Amino acid sequence: MSDKKRKKYRLSTGHAIVWRLLRRNISAGQLAGYALANLAGLAIVLTAMQFYRDVTSVWHDEDSFISKDYLIISKKVSGMGSLTGGNVTFSREEIADISAQPWARRVGDFTAAAFNVTASVQMGGAGMSTALFLESIPSEYFDVKPRGWNYDPQNGDPVPVIISKDYLTLYNFGFASSRGLPQVSEAMIGMVPLKLSLSGNGMQEYVDARIVGFSSRLNTIAVPEEFMQWANGKFAEKELPDPSRLIIEVNRPGDPEAAKYLASHDYESAGDKVDNGRAAYFLSVVTTVVIAVGVIISLLAFFILLLSIYLLLQKNREKLHELMQLGYTPKAVARYYCVIVIAVNVAVLVSSVIILAVAAHLWSGPLESIGVNLAPLWPTILTGTVIVALITIGNIVAIRRNICSIFRL
Repeated sequence: MSDKKRKKYRLSTGHAIVWRLLRRNISAGQLAGYALANLAGLAIVLTAMQFYRDVTSVWHDEDSFISKDYLIISKKVSGMGSLTGGNVTFSREEIADISAQPWARRVGDFTAAAFNVTASVQMGGAGMSTALFLESIPSEYFDVKPRGWNYDPQNGDPVPVIISKDYLTLYNFGFASSRGLPQVSEAMIGMVPLKLSLSGNGMQEYVDARIVGFSSRLNTIAVPEEFMQWANGKFAEKELPDPSRLIIEVNRPGDPEAAKYLASHDYESAGDKVDNGRAAYFLSVVTTVVIAVGVIISLLAFFILLLSIYLLLQKNREKLHELMQLGYTPKAVARYYCVIVIAVNVAVLVSSVIILAVAAHLWSGPLESIGVNLAPLWPTILTGTVIVALITIGNIVAIRRNICSIFRL
């Protein structure tokens, strides 16, 4: 046998002897307790995180049952409103105060048409005309992004219009059905030509218009800001009033501070946005609590393992001294305990991923049945891998420090 093979044989034999020596006093029950506790904590964290990601994916759907993080507010009208001296508009100071609130990310104004607007349309051989109200808001607050959302009065192009989806529903199932008029789809109504009559300031002008989109967020008839500025500048007979409605992008849906602020200032939110936002906020709070419980369980398991290893090292103090006298380094001795920890943590991670996959499969059916697009699993699995890696590094560092302290005695 060559010297190289002899040296390799002695090393392998020495490692086997050391492993048997240290393994005798390792408590399988303590390792199992740590593994089960860590498994429970990690599985809770991962399943709660994945469920939250699946459910909150509906926030990106404008038709979802969970509100987007926008509020449209106005002042409450009492009595005869402005006819009795009530102020229903927002001053610049009030808008600045809303913008300064910690829950408000940004605030946009609704600019109303300060001139008369009449729309006429020909459908199915019958003509209709009605007075309209027009508003505009900054483009970044729209939930739809139609092409050609701009206007230049010099080009003579039709004015693009976005209306609320509720208006189309009211027409199809209210007005059209009672008058014998044809019902239209969203695609069809976009092909219907509109004629707008703009009048005021002693002038009148007819412009073509077309409906280019339908909004679930905005309960209005919206036109581009460029058109509104041009029309108000030409047809408005007096100075533009302050806005009577504001759209607010909030930091998180259902923030209770936002609801308190609106109530204290007698502001009201359009529709049921506040109630829907509360549901989303409640979901985020519950998920946070569940994840916190899982993290606490994982931390307790981490410290249980450290305590078990510390007691084990104290129990093997004499054997460790003997190994030191035989020439073994602290790093070499720590390797055996680190292998155990790594093996247990990998088993915990694999088991947690299996639990996550099973749980996600169980709730995928009910969520998909209500139109929820499920989030992919890999970001959650990656998060679990990072958590286990950090726990393993912490365990290895603690093991090596304890063994080094014993070797120095």
